[in-house]
Amino acid sequence: MSSDLDTLPKIGAPATRALNNAGYSTLRDLVGVSRAELAKLHGMGPKALGIIQSALEQHDLTLGS
Repeated sequence: MSSDLDTLPKIGAPATRALNNAGYSTLRDLVGVSRAELAKLHGMGPKALGIIQSALEQHDLTLGS
């Protein structure tokens, strides 16, 4: 699974909308954002969080704690 930092990974539509509504439009925007903060977004579930974390790890990056 390759991922570009200038796009969001393929996650469900509700999770994508939640990220866009919160001002996150690229994978790069999510670097250092805490999992807890993202989990609070309506439509963001554990599966989407896992996909995001995996995509970040491909670039040696991670979500915040």
